[in-house]
Amino acid sequence: MQASETDRVRERQPAPACGGVTPAPRGTAGRTRPPRPRKKVRAFWLKQLHTWHWVSAAVSLAGMFLFAITGITLNHAASIGAEPQVTQVEATLPPQRLAELRGDHAAAAPLPRAVAEAVASAVALDPAGRAAEWSDDEVYVAMPGPGRDAWVSIDRTSGAITAETTWRGWTSYLNDLHKGRNTGDAWFWFIDAFAVVCIVFTLTGLLLLQLHARHRPSTWPLVATSVIVPLLLAVFLIH
Repeated sequence: MQASETDRVRERQPAPACGGVTPAPRGTAGRTRPPRPRKKVRAFWLKQLHTWHWVSAAVSLAGMFLFAITGITLNHAASIGAEPQVTQVEATLPPQRLAELRGDHAAAAPLPRAVAEAVASAVALDPAGRAAEWSDDEVYVAMPGPGRDAWVSIDRTSGAITAETTWRGWTSYLNDLHKGRNTGDAWFWFIDAFAVVCIVFTLTGLLLLQLHARHRPSTWPLVATSVIVPLLLAVFLIH
């Protein structure tokens, strides 16, 4: 009785393959095969390009939005009306500061520091470090800025200060930022840095298009359209 039960258990167990090795279950063959080197390289560059693309997009987002909006306002500057606001202020330079304006000065020499501080305190315009126009009667300092024109004139005999500011509105201010007009060194370097980030964003986008173009047949026709349309407009419709 015991022998027959043992035989039944043995019959239920699967027979081992030749050499005593049990065959692997179906569907497991090839699962541990290492990925192909070419796929590894493609996956690496795809990850890098995605990283640089989204980082450059995040960094340039606000600037790109600003330059896109001001591109429209610049294109329609003639139809966007703005009434300039002119403000004029008069004051008198203290006698001790007036004495520093006497004598000879270089043609474009800035105002002496103490004089510039006195002017800034009197008329709320700071001419420090700006080139001045010296004549026998007066000293004139132009102080243009984004969206505004400003100047200060000082009578070298009486010390009378006249300052005028013309504000052309926020649209003009943003347009001047777009053009880099009267914006100073800091904004000059910002535009350069922003342009580099935009180049990175564009090139990584182009390379990502190349990697995905095989599955998106309309990719290169659309890219070609982005080049051909402005080129045709420039060649045939701009005179």
